[in-house]
Amino acid sequence: MKYWKSGIKLSFLATGLVLVALLVYPLGQKVYSQSRNTYSIIKNKMQILNQILLYVNELYFEDVDLEELMDGAFSGLMKELDPHSIYIPAKDMKDIDEQFRGKFQGIGIEFDILHGYVTVISPVAESPAEKAGLLPGDQIIEIDGNDAYNITKEEVFKTLRGPKGTPVTVKISRIGVEKPFPVTIIRDNIPLYSVRAAVMLDDKTGYIWLTRFSATTSKEVREALSKLEKQGMKQLLFDLRNNSGGYLEQAAEIANLFIAEKDTLVYTKGKRADVEQVFLADPSKGREDLPLVVLVNRGTASASEIVAGAVQDLDRGLVVGETTFGKGLVQRQIPLKDGSAIRVTIARYYTPSGRLIQRPYKNGDDHAYYKELYEKDREAKMDSLKKLRPKYFTRKHRIVYGGGGITPDDYIPWKPGALEETRKLLANAKRPFFNWASVYASQHHSEFDTYREFKTDFHLGPDDFQSFLDYLNQEEISYDSSAVVEDRDYILNSLKAEVAGAIWSRDEAMGIRLEKDNQVSEALNLFQDAAEFLTSKP
Repeated sequence: MKYWKSGIKLSFLATGLVLVALLVYPLGQKVYSQSRNTYSIIKNKMQILNQILLYVNELYFEDVDLEELMDGAFSGLMKELDPHSIYIPAKDMKDIDEQFRGKFQGIGIEFDILHGYVTVISPVAESPAEKAGLLPGDQIIEIDGNDAYNITKEEVFKTLRGPKGTPVTVKISRIGVEKPFPVTIIRDNIPLYSVRAAVMLDDKTGYIWLTRFSATTSKEVREALSKLEKQGMKQLLFDLRNNSGGYLEQAAEIANLFIAEKDTLVYTKGKRADVEQVFLADPSKGREDLPLVVLVNRGTASASEIVAGAVQDLDRGLVVGETTFGKGLVQRQIPLKDGSAIRVTIARYYTPSGRLIQRPYKNGDDHAYYKELYEKDREAKMDSLKKLRPKYFTRKHRIVYGGGGITPDDYIPWKPGALEETRKLLANAKRPFFNWASVYASQHHSEFDTYREFKTDFHLGPDDFQSFLDYLNQEEISYDSSAVVEDRDYILNSLKAEVAGAIWSRDEAMGIRLEKDNQVSEALNLFQDAAEFLTSKP
Protein backbone atom coordinates (compact mmCIF):
# COMPACT_ATOMS: atom_id res chain seq x y z
CA MET A 1 0.00 0.00 0.00
CA LYS A 2 2.71 2.44 0.92
CA TYR A 3 4.66 1.39 -2.10
CA TRP A 4 1.67 2.03 -4.34
CA LYS A 5 1.22 5.47 -2.88
CA SER A 6 4.90 6.12 -3.39
CA GLY A 7 4.53 4.95 -6.95
CA ILE A 8 1.70 7.37 -7.47
CA LYS A 9 3.84 10.18 -6.05
CA LEU A 10 6.71 9.27 -8.33
CA SER A 11 4.33 9.24 -11.25
CA PHE A 12 3.14 12.76 -10.45
CA LEU A 13 6.77 13.84 -9.96
CA ALA A 14 7.75 12.34 -13.30
CA THR A 15 4.80 14.02 -14.98
CA GLY A 16 5.81 17.30 -13.35
CA LEU A 17 9.36 16.95 -14.60
CA VAL A 18 8.13 16.29 -18.12
CA LEU A 19 5.89 19.37 -17.97
CA VAL A 20 8.77 21.50 -16.64
CA ALA A 21 11.03 20.16 -19.38
CA LEU A 22 8.41 20.96 -22.02
CA LEU A 23 8.05 24.49 -20.64
CA VAL A 24 11.73 25.18 -20.04
CA TYR A 25 12.96 23.81 -23.36
CA PRO A 26 11.12 26.31 -25.57
CA LEU A 27 11.88 29.11 -23.10
CA GLY A 28 15.56 28.18 -23.08
CA GLN A 29 15.44 27.91 -26.84
CA LYS A 30 13.89 31.40 -27.01
CA VAL A 31 16.51 32.94 -24.72
CA TYR A 32 19.28 31.18 -26.64
CA SER A 33 17.73 32.35 -29.90
CA GLN A 34 17.52 35.95 -28.64
CA SER A 35 21.13 35.79 -27.48
CA ARG A 36 22.26 34.44 -30.86
CA ASN A 37 20.20 37.07 -32.66
CA THR A 38 21.71 39.88 -30.56
CA TYR A 39 25.21 38.52 -31.11
CA SER A 40 24.55 38.25 -34.82
CA ILE A 41 23.36 41.85 -35.05
CA ILE A 42 26.39 43.14 -33.13
CA LYS A 43 28.79 41.06 -35.24
CA ASN A 44 27.29 42.23 -38.54
CA LYS A 45 27.10 45.89 -37.52
CA MET A 46 30.66 45.87 -36.20
CA GLN A 47 31.81 44.57 -39.58
CA ILE A 48 29.97 47.45 -41.27
CA LEU A 49 31.47 49.92 -38.81
CA ASN A 50 34.96 48.61 -39.57
CA GLN A 51 34.30 49.07 -43.28
CA ILE A 52 33.07 52.63 -42.78
CA LEU A 53 36.12 53.54 -40.70
CA LEU A 54 38.45 51.97 -43.26
CA TYR A 55 36.93 53.85 -46.19
CA VAL A 56 36.74 57.16 -44.30
CA ASN A 57 40.35 56.83 -43.18
CA GLU A 58 41.60 55.98 -46.69
CA LEU A 59 39.34 58.10 -48.90
CA TYR A 60 38.23 61.17 -46.96
CA PHE A 61 39.88 64.24 -48.49
CA GLU A 62 41.32 65.52 -45.18
CA ASP A 63 43.06 63.88 -42.24
CA VAL A 64 40.56 62.41 -39.79
CA ASP A 65 40.78 62.29 -36.00
CA LEU A 66 39.47 58.76 -35.60
CA GLU A 67 39.25 59.04 -31.82
CA GLU A 68 37.02 62.08 -32.10
CA LEU A 69 35.04 60.40 -34.86
CA MET A 70 34.38 57.36 -32.68
CA ASP A 71 33.43 59.52 -29.71
CA GLY A 72 30.79 61.06 -31.97
CA ALA A 73 29.55 57.61 -32.99
CA PHE A 74 29.32 56.51 -29.34
CA SER A 75 27.43 59.71 -28.44
CA GLY A 76 25.01 59.12 -31.30
CA LEU A 77 24.43 55.56 -30.16
CA MET A 78 23.51 56.66 -26.62
CA LYS A 79 21.36 59.52 -27.91
CA GLU A 80 19.08 57.02 -29.64
CA LEU A 81 18.14 55.50 -26.27
CA ASP A 82 16.64 58.42 -24.33
CA PRO A 83 17.49 62.07 -23.55
CA HIS A 84 19.43 61.15 -20.39
CA SER A 85 21.68 58.30 -21.57
CA ILE A 86 25.05 59.73 -22.65
CA TYR A 87 28.60 58.80 -23.57
CA ILE A 88 31.33 60.66 -21.66
CA PRO A 89 34.75 60.76 -23.37
CA ALA A 90 37.78 60.10 -21.18
CA LYS A 91 38.94 63.70 -21.47
CA ASP A 92 35.65 64.91 -19.97
CA MET A 93 35.47 62.55 -17.01
CA LYS A 94 37.42 64.81 -14.66
CA ASP A 95 35.08 67.68 -15.41
CA ILE A 96 32.00 65.53 -14.88
CA ASP A 97 33.30 64.39 -11.49
CA GLU A 98 33.93 68.00 -10.46
CA GLN A 99 30.23 68.71 -10.72
CA PHE A 100 29.67 66.79 -7.51
CA ARG A 101 32.88 67.50 -5.58
CA GLY A 102 35.77 69.96 -5.55
CA LYS A 103 36.09 73.43 -7.06
CA PHE A 104 37.12 74.96 -10.34
CA GLN A 105 37.19 78.41 -11.92
CA GLY A 106 34.97 79.35 -14.80
CA ILE A 107 31.44 80.63 -15.49
CA GLY A 108 29.55 77.77 -13.79
CA ILE A 109 27.08 75.95 -16.02
CA GLU A 110 25.94 72.38 -16.39
CA PHE A 111 25.68 71.91 -20.14
CA ASP A 112 25.43 69.55 -23.06
CA ILE A 113 26.02 69.91 -26.80
CA LEU A 114 22.55 69.83 -28.38
CA HIS A 115 22.00 70.52 -32.09
CA GLY A 116 25.60 71.65 -32.36
CA TYR A 117 25.47 74.33 -29.65
CA VAL A 118 26.42 74.56 -25.99
CA THR A 119 23.05 74.29 -24.24
CA VAL A 120 22.66 75.35 -20.63
CA ILE A 121 21.09 72.54 -18.63
CA SER A 122 21.35 74.50 -15.42
CA PRO A 123 23.49 77.37 -14.15
CA VAL A 124 25.37 76.41 -10.98
CA ALA A 125 23.93 78.14 -7.90
CA GLU A 126 25.69 81.41 -7.05
CA SER A 127 27.91 81.08 -10.12
CA PRO A 128 28.83 83.93 -12.49
CA ALA A 129 26.55 82.37 -15.13
CA GLU A 130 23.57 82.46 -12.78
CA LYS A 131 24.33 86.02 -11.70
CA ALA A 132 24.56 87.03 -15.36
CA GLY A 133 21.06 85.66 -15.92
CA LEU A 134 21.71 82.49 -17.95
CA LEU A 135 18.73 80.12 -17.93
CA PRO A 136 18.18 76.42 -18.62
CA GLY A 137 17.75 75.95 -22.34
CA ASP A 138 19.90 78.93 -23.35
CA GLN A 139 22.15 78.17 -26.32
CA ILE A 140 25.62 79.72 -26.52
CA ILE A 141 26.12 80.45 -30.21
CA GLU A 142 29.29 82.58 -29.94
CA ILE A 143 32.18 82.73 -27.47
CA ASP A 144 34.32 85.88 -27.54
CA GLY A 145 33.12 86.59 -31.08
CA ASN A 146 33.90 83.10 -32.39
CA ASP A 147 31.16 80.89 -33.82
CA ALA A 148 30.39 78.10 -31.33
CA TYR A 149 28.51 75.81 -33.71
CA ASN A 150 29.67 72.18 -33.50
CA ILE A 151 32.03 73.07 -30.67
CA THR A 152 33.40 70.10 -28.73
CA LYS A 153 33.12 69.73 -24.97
CA GLU A 154 36.89 69.99 -24.72
CA GLU A 155 36.75 73.35 -26.49
CA VAL A 156 33.95 74.48 -24.18
CA PHE A 157 36.11 73.81 -21.14
CA LYS A 158 39.07 75.59 -22.74
CA THR A 159 37.08 78.70 -23.67
CA LEU A 160 34.63 79.09 -20.77
CA ARG A 161 36.91 78.07 -17.93
CA GLY A 162 39.72 80.35 -16.93
CA PRO A 163 41.31 82.35 -14.11
CA LYS A 164 39.10 84.14 -11.62
CA GLY A 165 38.37 87.74 -12.62
CA THR A 166 38.82 87.29 -16.37
CA PRO A 167 35.88 88.11 -18.68
CA VAL A 168 34.28 86.03 -21.41
CA THR A 169 31.53 87.30 -23.72
CA VAL A 170 28.97 84.81 -24.99
CA LYS A 171 26.10 85.36 -27.40
CA ILE A 172 22.88 83.73 -26.18
CA SER A 173 20.00 82.36 -28.21
CA ARG A 174 17.00 82.01 -25.91
CA ILE A 175 13.70 80.26 -26.59
CA GLY A 176 11.00 82.92 -26.90
CA VAL A 177 13.45 85.77 -27.55
CA GLU A 178 13.55 86.88 -31.17
CA LYS A 179 17.20 87.92 -31.49
CA PRO A 180 20.38 86.54 -29.88
CA PHE A 181 22.01 88.87 -27.35
CA PRO A 182 25.51 89.16 -25.84
CA VAL A 183 26.32 88.59 -22.17
CA THR A 184 29.70 89.32 -20.58
CA ILE A 185 30.52 87.01 -17.66
CA ILE A 186 33.37 87.44 -15.20
CA ARG A 187 34.89 84.08 -14.29
CA ASP A 188 35.07 83.13 -10.63
CA ASN A 189 35.39 80.19 -8.23
CA ILE A 190 32.47 77.84 -8.78
CA PRO A 191 30.85 76.71 -5.52
CA LEU A 192 29.48 73.20 -5.56
CA TYR A 193 27.42 73.07 -2.36
CA SER A 194 23.90 71.64 -2.33
CA VAL A 195 22.14 74.01 0.09
CA ARG A 196 22.13 77.42 -1.50
CA ALA A 197 20.37 79.18 1.36
CA ALA A 198 19.02 78.43 4.82
CA VAL A 199 17.34 81.40 6.48
CA MET A 200 14.35 82.43 8.58
CA LEU A 201 11.70 84.22 6.50
CA ASP A 202 9.81 85.35 9.62
CA ASP A 203 9.67 84.47 13.31
CA LYS A 204 8.47 80.90 12.66
CA THR A 205 9.10 80.05 8.99
CA GLY A 206 12.38 78.46 7.99
CA TYR A 207 13.48 78.37 4.36
CA ILE A 208 15.91 75.97 2.70
CA TRP A 209 16.82 76.16 -0.97
CA LEU A 210 18.33 72.89 -2.20
CA THR A 211 19.94 73.12 -5.64
CA ARG A 212 21.39 69.62 -6.23
CA PHE A 213 21.76 66.14 -4.77
CA SER A 214 25.47 65.46 -4.30
CA ALA A 215 27.37 63.20 -1.92
CA THR A 216 27.06 65.72 0.93
CA THR A 217 23.42 66.77 0.46
CA SER A 218 21.78 64.97 3.40
CA LYS A 219 24.50 66.21 5.75
CA GLU A 220 24.03 69.79 4.51
CA VAL A 221 20.24 69.67 4.88
CA ARG A 222 20.43 68.22 8.39
CA GLU A 223 22.82 71.00 9.38
CA ALA A 224 20.51 73.60 7.84
CA LEU A 225 17.50 72.22 9.72
CA SER A 226 19.44 72.28 12.98
CA LYS A 227 20.53 75.86 12.37
CA LEU A 228 16.98 77.05 11.65
CA GLU A 229 15.50 75.23 14.66
CA LYS A 230 17.92 77.10 16.90
CA GLN A 231 16.53 80.30 15.38
CA GLY A 232 12.93 79.36 16.23
CA MET A 233 11.69 77.51 13.13
CA LYS A 234 8.20 76.04 13.53
CA GLN A 235 7.40 75.41 9.83
CA LEU A 236 9.52 74.89 6.72
CA LEU A 237 9.40 76.11 3.13
CA PHE A 238 11.59 73.66 1.19
CA ASP A 239 12.57 75.13 -2.17
CA LEU A 240 13.41 72.63 -4.93
CA ARG A 241 13.03 75.02 -7.86
CA ASN A 242 15.57 74.49 -10.67
CA ASN A 243 17.06 71.51 -8.81
CA SER A 244 18.13 69.26 -11.68
CA GLY A 245 18.71 66.21 -9.46
CA GLY A 246 21.68 64.02 -8.64
CA TYR A 247 22.14 60.91 -6.52
CA LEU A 248 19.05 58.71 -6.04
CA GLU A 249 20.20 57.56 -2.61
CA GLN A 250 20.52 61.16 -1.42
CA ALA A 251 16.99 61.92 -2.63
CA ALA A 252 15.67 59.05 -0.51
CA GLU A 253 17.67 60.31 2.47
CA ILE A 254 16.19 63.79 2.15
CA ALA A 255 12.63 62.47 1.82
CA ASN A 256 13.25 60.31 4.89
CA LEU A 257 14.00 63.42 6.97
CA PHE A 258 10.29 64.27 6.85
CA ILE A 259 8.77 60.77 7.08
CA ALA A 260 8.50 59.16 10.52
CA GLU A 261 6.67 55.99 9.52
CA LYS A 262 8.08 52.91 7.82
CA ASP A 263 6.82 53.53 4.32
CA THR A 264 8.06 53.36 0.74
CA LEU A 265 9.86 56.53 -0.38
CA VAL A 266 10.66 55.49 -3.95
CA TYR A 267 11.24 52.28 -5.87
CA THR A 268 12.83 51.37 -9.19
CA LYS A 269 12.06 48.81 -11.89
CA GLY A 270 14.37 47.73 -14.69
CA LYS A 271 15.18 44.86 -17.03
CA ARG A 272 17.39 43.13 -14.45
CA ALA A 273 16.59 42.25 -10.87
CA ASP A 274 19.87 43.73 -9.57
CA VAL A 275 18.83 47.27 -10.59
CA GLU A 276 15.50 47.09 -8.81
CA GLN A 277 15.49 48.80 -5.44
CA VAL A 278 12.97 49.80 -2.81
CA PHE A 279 13.87 52.66 -0.47
CA LEU A 280 11.99 52.47 2.82
CA ALA A 281 11.81 55.25 5.38
CA ASP A 282 13.64 54.72 8.66
CA PRO A 283 11.27 56.19 11.30
CA SER A 284 14.20 57.03 13.57
CA LYS A 285 15.54 59.48 10.96
CA GLY A 286 12.26 61.21 10.19
CA ARG A 287 10.00 63.75 11.82
CA GLU A 288 6.37 64.69 11.34
CA ASP A 289 5.98 67.64 13.70
CA LEU A 290 6.96 70.30 11.17
CA PRO A 291 4.38 71.73 8.70
CA LEU A 292 6.01 71.42 5.28
CA VAL A 293 5.51 73.24 1.98
CA VAL A 294 7.65 72.10 -0.97
CA LEU A 295 8.15 74.66 -3.75
CA VAL A 296 8.74 73.29 -7.27
CA ASN A 297 8.87 74.52 -10.87
CA ARG A 298 9.51 73.22 -14.38
CA GLY A 299 13.24 73.01 -13.59
CA THR A 300 12.62 70.63 -10.67
CA ALA A 301 13.84 67.30 -12.03
CA SER A 302 14.87 63.74 -11.21
CA ALA A 303 16.00 63.35 -7.58
CA SER A 304 14.13 66.49 -6.53
CA GLU A 305 10.95 65.05 -8.07
CA ILE A 306 11.48 61.95 -5.94
CA VAL A 307 11.37 64.11 -2.80
CA ALA A 308 8.33 66.08 -3.97
CA GLY A 309 6.58 62.87 -5.03
CA ALA A 310 7.17 61.18 -1.68
CA VAL A 311 5.94 64.21 0.27
CA GLN A 312 2.81 64.41 -1.90
CA ASP A 313 2.01 60.69 -2.08
CA LEU A 314 2.48 60.15 1.65
CA ASP A 315 0.45 63.29 2.46
CA ARG A 316 3.34 64.69 4.48
CA GLY A 317 3.08 68.24 3.16
CA LEU A 318 1.88 70.51 0.39
CA VAL A 319 3.62 70.68 -3.02
CA VAL A 320 3.15 74.08 -4.67
CA GLY A 321 4.42 76.00 -7.70
CA GLU A 322 4.55 74.67 -11.26
CA THR A 323 4.43 71.17 -12.75
CA THR A 324 7.92 69.70 -12.54
CA PHE A 325 10.29 68.62 -15.33
CA GLY A 326 9.14 65.00 -15.58
CA LYS A 327 12.28 62.82 -15.38
CA GLY A 328 11.45 59.38 -14.05
CA LEU A 329 14.53 57.56 -15.33
CA VAL A 330 17.50 56.31 -13.30
CA GLN A 331 21.02 56.39 -14.75
CA ARG A 332 24.13 54.47 -13.78
CA GLN A 333 27.59 55.73 -14.73
CA ILE A 334 29.79 52.86 -15.90
CA PRO A 335 33.54 53.33 -16.46
CA LEU A 336 35.06 51.98 -19.67
CA LYS A 337 38.56 50.64 -20.32
CA ASP A 338 39.99 53.82 -21.87
CA GLY A 339 38.88 56.10 -19.02
CA SER A 340 35.65 57.14 -20.69
CA ALA A 341 32.22 56.21 -19.35
CA ILE A 342 28.61 55.78 -20.29
CA ARG A 343 25.72 57.03 -18.27
CA VAL A 344 22.96 54.63 -19.21
CA THR A 345 19.35 54.51 -18.09
CA ILE A 346 18.97 51.28 -16.12
CA ALA A 347 15.51 51.68 -14.59
CA ARG A 348 12.41 53.74 -14.14
CA TYR A 349 11.60 55.07 -10.71
CA TYR A 350 8.14 55.21 -9.15
CA THR A 351 6.71 57.34 -6.36
CA PRO A 352 5.11 55.62 -3.33
CA SER A 353 1.66 55.57 -4.98
CA GLY A 354 3.12 53.83 -8.05
CA ARG A 355 3.38 56.86 -10.31
CA LEU A 356 5.81 57.00 -13.20
CA ILE A 357 6.35 60.71 -13.81
CA GLN A 358 8.63 60.50 -16.89
CA ARG A 359 7.51 62.81 -19.71
CA PRO A 360 7.06 61.21 -23.13
CA TYR A 361 10.00 61.66 -25.52
CA LYS A 362 10.98 60.77 -29.06
CA ASN A 363 14.30 58.98 -29.33
CA GLY A 364 16.99 61.30 -30.65
CA ASP A 365 14.85 64.47 -30.49
CA ASP A 366 16.33 66.25 -27.48
CA HIS A 367 15.38 69.69 -28.78
CA ALA A 368 11.62 69.03 -28.65
CA TYR A 369 12.04 67.37 -25.25
CA TYR A 370 13.52 70.53 -23.70
CA LYS A 371 11.55 73.03 -25.77
CA GLU A 372 8.30 71.68 -24.33
CA LEU A 373 9.30 73.09 -20.93
CA TYR A 374 9.13 76.65 -22.28
CA GLU A 375 5.66 76.55 -23.78
CA LYS A 376 3.73 79.51 -22.41
CA ASP A 377 0.53 77.51 -21.97
CA ARG A 378 2.28 74.41 -20.57
CA GLU A 379 0.23 74.24 -17.38
CA ALA A 380 -3.09 74.77 -19.16
CA LYS A 381 -2.24 72.13 -21.75
CA MET A 382 -1.22 69.60 -19.08
CA ASP A 383 -4.35 70.40 -17.08
CA SER A 384 -6.55 69.80 -20.12
CA LEU A 385 -4.95 66.38 -20.61
CA LYS A 386 -5.45 65.21 -17.02
CA LYS A 387 -8.32 62.93 -18.03
CA LEU A 388 -5.91 61.03 -20.27
CA ARG A 389 -3.23 60.63 -17.62
CA PRO A 390 -3.20 57.66 -15.21
CA LYS A 391 -4.75 58.36 -11.80
CA TYR A 392 -3.23 57.31 -8.50
CA PHE A 393 -4.16 57.89 -4.89
CA THR A 394 -2.21 59.29 -1.96
CA ARG A 395 -2.32 57.76 1.52
CA LYS A 396 -5.33 59.96 2.30
CA HIS A 397 -6.97 59.04 -1.02
CA ARG A 398 -6.31 62.31 -2.82
CA ILE A 399 -6.00 61.93 -6.60
CA VAL A 400 -2.58 62.50 -8.16
CA TYR A 401 -1.46 61.98 -11.74
CA GLY A 402 1.35 60.11 -13.47
CA GLY A 403 2.73 60.49 -16.98
CA GLY A 404 4.54 63.80 -16.85
CA GLY A 405 6.09 65.46 -13.81
CA ILE A 406 4.70 66.18 -10.34
CA THR A 407 1.55 68.29 -10.59
CA PRO A 408 1.49 70.72 -7.65
CA ASP A 409 -1.34 70.71 -5.11
CA ASP A 410 -1.53 74.49 -5.60
CA TYR A 411 -0.46 76.03 -8.90
CA ILE A 412 1.54 79.24 -8.44
CA PRO A 413 2.97 80.64 -11.71
CA TRP A 414 6.23 82.53 -11.50
CA LYS A 415 6.18 86.28 -12.17
CA PRO A 416 9.47 88.07 -12.89
CA GLY A 417 8.78 91.00 -10.54
CA ALA A 418 10.66 93.53 -12.68
CA LEU A 419 10.84 94.71 -16.27
CA GLU A 420 13.29 93.03 -18.65
CA GLU A 421 15.44 96.19 -18.82
CA THR A 422 15.82 96.15 -15.04
CA ARG A 423 16.71 92.46 -15.02
CA LYS A 424 19.42 93.16 -17.60
CA LEU A 425 20.82 95.79 -15.26
CA LEU A 426 20.83 93.26 -12.42
CA ALA A 427 22.82 90.88 -14.65
CA ASN A 428 25.32 93.50 -15.81
CA ALA A 429 28.86 92.10 -15.85
CA LYS A 430 30.17 95.08 -13.90
CA ARG A 431 27.98 94.04 -10.95
CA PRO A 432 26.75 97.54 -10.04
CA PHE A 433 24.39 96.28 -7.32
CA PHE A 434 27.11 94.31 -5.56
CA ASN A 435 29.67 97.13 -5.86
CA TRP A 436 27.34 99.89 -4.62
CA ALA A 437 26.10 97.72 -1.75
CA SER A 438 29.64 96.75 -0.74
CA VAL A 439 30.60 100.41 -0.35
CA TYR A 440 27.36 101.15 1.50
CA ALA A 441 27.86 98.21 3.86
CA SER A 442 31.40 99.26 4.70
CA GLN A 443 30.18 102.78 5.55
CA HIS A 444 27.13 101.74 7.62
CA HIS A 445 28.15 98.36 9.04
CA SER A 446 28.14 99.55 12.65
CA GLU A 447 24.55 100.78 12.41
CA PHE A 448 23.07 97.26 12.22
CA ASP A 449 22.97 95.01 15.27
CA THR A 450 21.03 91.99 14.05
CA TYR A 451 19.77 90.67 10.73
CA ARG A 452 16.17 90.47 11.97
CA GLU A 453 16.18 94.16 12.90
CA PHE A 454 17.81 95.00 9.59
CA LYS A 455 15.20 93.03 7.66
CA THR A 456 12.13 94.46 9.40
CA ASP A 457 13.19 97.99 10.34
CA PHE A 458 15.75 99.16 7.80
CA HIS A 459 14.77 100.59 4.40
CA LEU A 460 16.80 102.27 1.71
CA GLY A 461 15.25 105.60 0.73
CA PRO A 462 15.07 108.14 -2.14
CA ASP A 463 18.58 109.45 -1.44
CA ASP A 464 20.00 105.92 -1.68
CA PHE A 465 18.15 105.34 -4.94
CA GLN A 466 19.61 108.53 -6.41
CA SER A 467 23.04 107.57 -5.11
CA PHE A 468 22.77 104.30 -7.00
CA LEU A 469 21.77 106.08 -10.22
CA ASP A 470 24.72 108.43 -9.78
CA TYR A 471 26.97 105.40 -9.42
CA LEU A 472 25.62 103.94 -12.67
CA ASN A 473 26.35 107.21 -14.47
CA GLN A 474 29.79 107.44 -12.91
CA GLU A 475 30.66 103.91 -14.10
CA GLU A 476 29.09 104.63 -17.53
CA ILE A 477 26.65 101.76 -17.09
CA SER A 478 23.68 102.30 -19.38
CA TYR A 479 20.16 101.77 -18.11
CA ASP A 480 16.56 102.45 -19.08
CA SER A 481 15.53 105.46 -16.99
CA SER A 482 11.79 104.81 -17.22
CA ALA A 483 12.26 101.14 -16.27
CA VAL A 484 14.37 101.87 -13.19
CA VAL A 485 11.82 104.42 -11.99
CA GLU A 486 8.98 101.92 -12.44
CA ASP A 487 10.99 99.19 -10.69
CA ARG A 488 12.29 101.47 -7.93
CA ASP A 489 11.06 99.24 -5.06
CA TYR A 490 12.47 96.11 -6.73
CA ILE A 491 15.85 97.80 -7.20
CA LEU A 492 15.97 99.03 -3.62
CA ASN A 493 15.13 95.51 -2.41
CA SER A 494 17.95 94.08 -4.53
CA LEU A 495 20.38 96.65 -3.13
CA LYS A 496 19.23 95.86 0.41
CA ALA A 497 19.80 92.16 -0.28
CA GLU A 498 23.35 92.85 -1.45
CA VAL A 499 23.99 94.93 1.67
CA ALA A 500 22.76 92.03 3.82
CA GLY A 501 25.05 89.69 1.91
CA ALA A 502 28.02 91.98 2.46
CA ILE A 503 27.34 92.28 6.19
CA TRP A 504 26.21 88.73 6.94
CA SER A 505 26.15 86.04 4.23
CA ARG A 506 24.37 84.77 1.14
CA ASP A 507 21.67 83.27 3.40
CA GLU A 508 20.62 86.69 4.68
CA ALA A 509 20.89 88.17 1.20
CA MET A 510 18.47 85.51 -0.04
CA GLY A 511 16.10 86.22 2.84
CA ILE A 512 15.76 89.82 1.64
CA ARG A 513 15.62 88.93 -2.06
CA LEU A 514 12.79 86.44 -1.52
CA GLU A 515 10.50 89.26 -0.37
CA LYS A 516 10.03 90.03 -4.07
CA ASP A 517 9.55 86.39 -5.06
CA ASN A 518 5.83 85.94 -5.77
CA GLN A 519 5.94 82.13 -5.49
CA VAL A 520 7.49 82.33 -2.03
CA SER A 521 5.06 85.04 -0.91
CA GLU A 522 2.04 82.99 -2.00
CA ALA A 523 3.46 79.77 -0.54
CA LEU A 524 3.68 81.41 2.88
CA ASN A 525 -0.12 81.68 2.91
CA LEU A 526 -0.55 77.90 2.56
CA PHE A 527 0.95 76.62 5.80
CA GLN A 528 -2.44 76.24 7.45
CA ASP A 529 -3.34 73.72 4.73
CA ALA A 530 0.04 72.02 5.14
CA ALA A 531 -0.47 71.73 8.91
CA GLU A 532 -3.70 69.77 8.38
CA PHE A 533 -1.65 66.82 7.12
CA LEU A 534 -0.11 66.52 10.58
CA THR A 535 -3.42 66.30 12.44
CA SER A 536 -5.55 64.06 10.23
CA LYS A 537 -4.96 60.36 9.65
CA PRO A 538 -6.10 58.27 6.65
